Amino acid sequence: MYEIIFSWLKANFVELLGTLSGLLYIFFSIRQNVWLWPIGLISSAFYIPVFFGKTLYADMLLQVYYLVVSIYGWYFWINGKKKNDKEPGKIKITTLKKLNWAITIFATLVLTLALFYPLKKYTNASNPFTDSFCFAGSIVATWMLARKILEQWLIWIVVDAISIGLFVYKQLYITVVLYFVFTVLAIIGYLQWKKNFKAQLV
Repeated sequence: MYEIIFSWLKANFVELLGTLSGLLYIFFSIRQNVWLWPIGLISSAFYIPVFFGKTLYADMLLQVYYLVVSIYGWYFWINGKKKNDKEPGKIKITTLKKLNWAITIFATLVLTLALFYPLKKYTNASNPFTDSFCFAGSIVATWMLARKILEQWLIWIVVDAISIGLFVYKQLYITVVLYFVFTVLAIIGYLQWKKNFKAQLV
């Protein structure tokens, strides 16, 4: 029995570490804690080889993007406040206008198609369209998180739910659990941030 458990842990050790750090990342995200960025950076570093091994190249590239945007988000959350904000290092939650929503959807579609074609034509990528869509949605949502935009949670709900099906297909069962939790916590995160946003207006 112990040999089976040890063998499983050895085979899935990197994915497990990525999952645990990913759960910690989403916990800090909901609480608007700046530590989400370094933890997210660590989680992404673990998932790069995991997704590469499963030929999920768009998801692998996404983790590289996360590494970069984590540094940007970390800096912006600490230093990006407006001059008249009274709380040092504290930026406020904002929301999207109708035009910004249109731009967000358009950008997601363009990114999806821009990645889908080369993945399908030049690689052995699994599920290139789904992989590309999740990549594009995640890029947009992470940028919105870095800017502390409320509606990023809505995009995460869609992306995480679709990712669950993709990871079931690729037999990344630990990651399936992670993304199920992500989906639930994204709903909680949206409700919590919306409450906090309304409190800002008082």
